[in-house]
Amino acid sequence: MHQLLYKDIVTAALKEDLGFGDLTTETIFADQEGKAEIMARERGIAAGLAVAAEAFAQVDPRIVFTPSLNDGDNFAPGDVLAVLHGPLAGILTAERVALNFLQRLSGIATATGNAVNAVRGTGVKILDTRKTTPGLRVLEKYAVRTGGGENHRYNLSDLVLIKDNHIHGAGSISEAVARVRKRRGFAAKIEVEAATLKDVKEALECGVEIIMLDNMDTSQMAEAVKIIAGRALIEASGAIRQEQLQKVAATGVDYISLGSLTHSCRALDLSLNLL
Repeated sequence: MHQLLYKDIVTAALKEDLGFGDLTTETIFADQEGKAEIMARERGIAAGLAVAAEAFAQVDPRIVFTPSLNDGDNFAPGDVLAVLHGPLAGILTAERVALNFLQRLSGIATATGNAVNAVRGTGVKILDTRKTTPGLRVLEKYAVRTGGGENHRYNLSDLVLIKDNHIHGAGSISEAVARVRKRRGFAAKIEVEAATLKDVKEALECGVEIIMLDNMDTSQMAEAVKIIAGRALIEASGAIRQEQLQKVAATGVDYISLGSLTHSCRALDLSLNLL
């Protein structure tokens, strides 16, 4: 991930945290230098090391951030993710912002990795959604990729996705698809959300490329897969939990999208300790 994609995000986070200055650190340390390490207190997958490094660099370019792992690497409790050398004032001022990014992004990568492992060998791919933290989408979707998942739409311009409210407003799936094709042409790739098997059949009749099975149970999903019979790609979606992933994958869908990867992930427990 290029630095330009996250530099301003880090700057905004530092401005938010710094306020009018670090009253504690600035009154205790002057030019004292030292060493610190970022250590894991639980298992996980690293993500966001460069983002954390950017936080330290923006506070004080003299800080040397040396990662012990790469993004995508697994770590265990007690493992060191990075070592820092430089002015203690800068290290401690940037600490919270750096850890906030590293803990959250590693949490997303870890949750994604767990989901990917749950469906390993089935051919099913794990997708994220647009249910991301405002302003942090580029980072959170990067963390999903780091954990082995794939990105669904990055934004609204990536794909035509006709959802329930579009269908309700247009009157039917067929009408919504017809309006899209009239404006976008037959070259536009279209995904349609289907809540029932009747919706699945109507979407198929429209010749759409992707059908999202929304909030169906696994028996309905299996029946939908039989009806579609390879004529469209199939995405399963709708509050699917970790313990359901294997059963959903066994229905024969191509993708499982999980909003929980980003909208409710748990930040991992990482700490920065002076040495």
